[in-house]
Amino acid sequence: MMIKRKRLFAIINILVFTGALVLLVLVFTNSKKSADQKEQVINSLTYLALKQVHYHPKPFDDKLSAEIFKETIKNFDPGKRFFTQSDIENLSVYKYLIDDLIRNSNFSFLDAVIETYQKRYSQVKGFYKQILSKPFDFTKNDSIELDAKKLQYPKDTNELKERWRKILKYETLIRLNTYIENQEKAHKKNDTVKLKPVKILEAKARKEVMKQYDNWFEFMDKLNRNDWFSLYMNSITAVFDPHTEYMPPKIKKDFDIYMSGKLEGIGATLQYKNGEIKVVKIIPGGAAWREGELEVGDAILKVAQGNKPPVSIVGWRLDDAVQLIRGPKGTKVRLTVRKVDGTIKEISIIRDVVIIEETYARSVILSLPGSKKRYGYIYFPSFYADFNNPNGRRVYKDVKKELEKMQKEHISGLIIDLRNNGGGSLDDVIKIAGYFINKGPIVQVRDRKGNVKVFEDPDSKILYKGPMLVMVNEFSASASEIFAAAMQDYHRAIIMGSKHTHGKGTVQNILNYDQFVTNKALKPLGALKITIQKFYRINGGSTQLKGVTSDIIVPDQFMFIKTGERQEDYPLPWDKIKPAKYTVWKPDYRLKKIEEKAQEQIQKDSTFRIITQYAHILEKSQAQSTVTLQLDKYRKQLDKRRKESKPFNALRRAKKDIVIQLLQADKQRFKTDTLARIRYQAWVNNLQKDMYLPEVVRVLTDMTR
Repeated sequence: MMIKRKRLFAIINILVFTGALVLLVLVFTNSKKSADQKEQVINSLTYLALKQVHYHPKPFDDKLSAEIFKETIKNFDPGKRFFTQSDIENLSVYKYLIDDLIRNSNFSFLDAVIETYQKRYSQVKGFYKQILSKPFDFTKNDSIELDAKKLQYPKDTNELKERWRKILKYETLIRLNTYIENQEKAHKKNDTVKLKPVKILEAKARKEVMKQYDNWFEFMDKLNRNDWFSLYMNSITAVFDPHTEYMPPKIKKDFDIYMSGKLEGIGATLQYKNGEIKVVKIIPGGAAWREGELEVGDAILKVAQGNKPPVSIVGWRLDDAVQLIRGPKGTKVRLTVRKVDGTIKEISIIRDVVIIEETYARSVILSLPGSKKRYGYIYFPSFYADFNNPNGRRVYKDVKKELEKMQKEHISGLIIDLRNNGGGSLDDVIKIAGYFINKGPIVQVRDRKGNVKVFEDPDSKILYKGPMLVMVNEFSASASEIFAAAMQDYHRAIIMGSKHTHGKGTVQNILNYDQFVTNKALKPLGALKITIQKFYRINGGSTQLKGVTSDIIVPDQFMFIKTGERQEDYPLPWDKIKPAKYTVWKPDYRLKKIEEKAQEQIQKDSTFRIITQYAHILEKSQAQSTVTLQLDKYRKQLDKRRKESKPFNALRRAKKDIVIQLLQADKQRFKTDTLARIRYQAWVNNLQKDMYLPEVVRVLTDMTR
C-alpha cells in the first residue's frame, strides 16, 4: 500500500562518503507546528541514514515492516502487562504497512499504538487499587511467570486483571517476607520483641505496594509524545543491529559524558533486558562501586528517593529508569534489587560525581607470597577519550605513563586487565597495541561497500618487550576484543579468562542531526548512533559474535548463562576476510605447555570448584522463571538459595593470597595527595579480594621461568 508522500522540507543534496551522510536540508515548506516538523525531520533523516549509511542495510519491505511491528509492540509493553490479544490483532492491520509509513513520514501506526496503550493503561490504573484493597491469600498454591517471553498476551480484560493481580501479589509477597525476616532477626537478638501476626504485616506490605504504584502511575502520566516517538524510532533502528540507535538530545548528552570518562549518578551502567533494568557494569570510583553491594547481573526492581516509598520500575524503559535513579550529588537513592541467585535486597547509595582519577588507567605491582618476582598490573575500565576537548584525558596517554613508571620497577611480567571493559576509542586501542609489538597491522575494518582498511601501529618503537597476560571476561567488548585479538594473533600475550569475550565486532559513527538543518526552532534533534563498519582480526576472522576465545579458560559465575552479542535479537553475522600480513612474536615460553599446566591447576583449585558450583546454581536459578506465591514455599526456596550461595559469597569477601604493592612513583604522589591515596587504597582492597589474580600471577610466573 502506498500512501501519498508529504514533504516537509526539500533535500537539496545527498552525498555519501567515507561512511558519513551529508544532508543539506535548506527549505521548509510546511507551516505545521515545530513538534510535528521535528518528528518528520527525524524520521526522514533516520530512514535515509539506514538506507545510505548503515553497514548492512535492509530493504524497507513487508519483512522489515513485520520486524518493526514486533519490536514496537515489545518496546511499548515488554512485560505483556497492558496489551491484550485483541489489541495485537487490531494493530496487526499495520503489520506490513510500516515500511510505507516510514517512507512517507506517516505516524498513523505510532498513533494507533499510543492510543491502544493509553486505553489499557487507563483500565489498569482503574483497577490496581481495587486489587490491593483486599488481603492476599498466601496459603493458596499460586505462582507467577516472571519471564515475559514465556507469556502470551492476556485474552481479554479479565485475564489482564488476573495478570495484574499476580504481579501485585508478588510485589506484596517480597515485601511481606522482608518484614517477617526483619522481625525474626530482631526477636532473635532480643526475645522481648513481640512478633506481629502475618495478617498485620501483609496489610502493611500491601499499603507499601499501593504507594509504589501510586508513584509509578504518577510518573507514567508525565510521559509525553517525545518519549513515545523516541521509543518508536528505536524500534525501527533495533531491527538493523543491536548498536544502531536514535539518541534523543538527553541521551546524546549522556553518551558524550560517558566517552569523556566524566560520569555521574550512582556510577553503574544499566541495560534493559526482558522487561527488567539490569546492571551490566559498575563504574570504578563511582558511588555504587564505593558502596560495594550493587553487582553486575543485579536486576533493579524498585527505586526510592531518600526515605520516600519505592517505585517499581519493572517493565520501564531504560531511559525512564535512569532518570529516576539519577539525582543531585549528596542525595540518597534506595534500590531494591534481585540478585542473580534470586534473593531480594535493598541497597542505599549516596549519589556522587564519579571521581575522575578512578575511571582512568591505574597500576600496581603483584607478587606471590615469598616470591621475589614482581609483576606489573594495569587496569583501565574503558578505552576512554574526551573527543570534545583536545587536552582531555586519553587512555593511550595514560597507559603509556603507567608503562613508563613500571620500567623503573624492573618487573618480570605484565598483566593487562580488560575484564568488564566495554571498549571505546579505536584510535586509542591501536596506539596501545602498538606499545607491545614492532610496526605492523592491529585491526582490519571493512565498510558497507566491501572496502578493507588495515590500521597499523604507526611506529616500530616498543615500550614493553617482556611476557604479557591479558585478562578478559564475557563483558570485554569492542576495543577490548581488538586488543586481545591482536595480542593473540601476534602470539604476543596469553589471553586468560572466560571462554569467550562479548562478540561486538562492529563500528559505530554518530550522526548529529542538528548539523543537517538550518531551522533553529527544530533544534535540538538528537543523533543517530549507526553501525558503519565491521572489525576483523589481522588473521582475517571477525570478532563479531564469536569474540575472542581465551587461551586459558577459567570458571566464572556466568559461565553457564547465555551472554554476549549472540543473545541479541538482530546481531550482524560472523564472517572472515583475507588475513593481513604480519610477523608473529617469538615468545620464550611454550604456550601449549603453559595452557596444560594452568588448566590442570584450575581443575584442582578449590576456589574454582566453588565458582563452578555457584555457576550451576545461577544456571538453574535463571531457568526457573516461575515463582511460587505461596508464602511458606517461597521462604523455603529463598532459604535454600541463600544456603547454596553461602560458600561463593564467603569466597568473594575473603582476602586472597597475593601481595599488592604501589609503584614508587605513586607512593611519592600520595605523600602530598591524601585523598588520592585513600581512593587508591580502596581499589587495592578490592583487588585483594579478587578471586582470579593469584592464578593469573601463577601463570605469569610459569611464563617467566
